Amino acid sequence: MAKRLGEVALEDLYKAGGSTISIEEATHIYQAIAASKASDPDPRRVWKEVVSRRVLKPWHPHHLHQLVYYSVYAIWDVSINGPPLYWFPSLDESKITNLGRIMEIHGPKLLGTSYKDPIESFSLFLKFSVHHPETYWSIVLEELSVVFQKSPSCILDNSNKLKPSGAWLPGAVLNIAECCLLPSTHPTKEDNSCALVWREEGRDDLDVNRMTLKELREQVTVVANAVDATFSKGDAIAIDMPMTVSAVVIYLGIILAGCVAVSIADSFAAKEIETRLRVSNAKAIFTQC
Repeated sequence: MAKRLGEVALEDLYKAGGSTISIEEATHIYQAIAASKASDPDPRRVWKEVVSRRVLKPWHPHHLHQLVYYSVYAIWDVSINGPPLYWFPSLDESKITNLGRIMEIHGPKLLGTSYKDPIESFSLFLKFSVHHPETYWSIVLEELSVVFQKSPSCILDNSNKLKPSGAWLPGAVLNIAECCLLPSTHPTKEDNSCALVWREEGRDDLDVNRMTLKELREQVTVVANAVDATFSKGDAIAIDMPMTVSAVVIYLGIILAGCVAVSIADSFAAKEIETRLRVSNAKAIFTQC
């Protein structure tokens, strides 16, 4: 069980910081957290204050971040309040998220005058989504450009009492890679929209790379055509590669071809790789020298 915020001593912070922080910096963190708690004991507001004041830095060890976060929320009742909040977007930031955009477009119609904005009306909109799954998920599927090769008979089928959670999208057939790659009326999913952003591993001195949706689709199609010409739909194809842009292209290509992608960590030893290939009955493997 995590220590409560008042139980975390300066020594705890200094120890969690390892060799990356000095005792002076640990003292600054300790004092900043204490000041945040003194101004408002609500864990959500304490953590929000810690984040907004940038008390913790990106280069601080993960263990230090965890120590502060879990001590702030030590008395948080998940069963009542849900998961403890980590990120607090501004109103403008919330409006450009997928959910925020959906809420801004459909919230006034679905919630009437009760709708205010994506932050203030989040709980109300969540409640609506639970009680009206057909309406909510129909909107979400359309907004996310999910295209079915065979449409579902409904959104949620609760007719089978042996399945208390129901059956979602019964009868539906789709290829999720196809949904990812096709342009749509979505305002940020045109052919020239940015689809991937990455930097070569270990080369922080280089510029960030970008790939458009059209470029990604072209590269994925090459892989998919090669897989489709060699294997049958449903065959398992393994990938044993680091998380590079090539691995992303290959993964989507396997799915687009109708095969099953078997992900294998590139850190695995030969014996572990052999086991996963055997268990999955993989017909081939993508790797790199």
